[in-house]
Amino acid sequence: MSASSSFDEKLQKLVRRHAELAHRLAEPAAGAEFAKLSKEYSELQPVVAGIEDLTKARQELAELAALAASPESEMRALALSESEALKDRLPLLEQRVRILLLPKDEADERNAILEVRAGTGGDEAALFAAELFRMYQRYAQLHSWRFEVMDVSESDLGGFKEAIASISGRDVFARLKFESGVHRVQRVPATEGSGRIHTSAATVAVLPEAEEVDIAIDEKDLRIDVFRSSGPGGQSVNTTDSAVRITHLPSGIVVSQQDEKSQHKNKAKAMKVLRARLYERERAARDSARAASRKSQVGSGDRSERIRTYNFPQGRVSDHRINLTLYKIDKVMAGEALDEFIEALLATDQAARLADIE
Repeated sequence: MSASSSFDEKLQKLVRRHAELAHRLAEPAAGAEFAKLSKEYSELQPVVAGIEDLTKARQELAELAALAASPESEMRALALSESEALKDRLPLLEQRVRILLLPKDEADERNAILEVRAGTGGDEAALFAAELFRMYQRYAQLHSWRFEVMDVSESDLGGFKEAIASISGRDVFARLKFESGVHRVQRVPATEGSGRIHTSAATVAVLPEAEEVDIAIDEKDLRIDVFRSSGPGGQSVNTTDSAVRITHLPSGIVVSQQDEKSQHKNKAKAMKVLRARLYERERAARDSARAASRKSQVGSGDRSERIRTYNFPQGRVSDHRINLTLYKIDKVMAGEALDEFIEALLATDQAARLADIE
């Protein structure tokens, strides 16, 4: 069987499945299965619409081929002209269907937990981490997403040793998932008297937010410690033991929250972060075999992978995974030009996944 006939057979199976689902949903007996069937039906809807457009175009091309054999010269010329235009459209329609058939990342529609940490570079790394955190905050505002600061650990100079936020809205994880990794900065620090350019780094982790149904956490697996909240330099923020540290004993993951004055609220926030980290571990383990078989990848999501360099003296930002450099560092840091990187990363990932199924 040729690749073309195999592809067409797959399309016809999907059309038949869509019709079968429509029939089953119309039956009163759908009952308990209704939600599941309805979800599958709605997911197939755009795919079937694309298949119908492709089928219609192919039928039109066959009809035009018959007209092109007409003895009337005017009719023949018109048919040939329309055939050429349709032949140009067909590959685009086929490509659209192939894109619609790509497996979807189940986490793409989820909200996300953003974690930014200072890496190598001391105070300068912490200052850069704070700037990155604010860049994502502004980017979220531009997309009308909700950005909730969950926990911030400040350095003496006002930088962030660590900052965690919850971001909610449409397609949050889908757009931010390639931001995970090491972000490197090259510039003259404010504390540098000799004018030497320093290189520092911060790590970013973007985790899909997990629900309680996704990750079952046994209370017996948790050690919960409470302590007094403190600000930079040990300055007291709260005089009660409201800060919470949760240790997940099987994995060794430790989450601390002290942003709220209520111990209960801090525990709830810490559990939210813990679920996201455990869910991401499961995703990483599940996807590792599939990722290993991929011909190419935009990025592994590994926090140790250097993904981007921000060079302030030259005003440029370079993404090393796609070899894209923008000379508009101010707009990138303001969140305004970040979409140029994100759109390019999404397009590259899509192209790589299409190549894998060819």
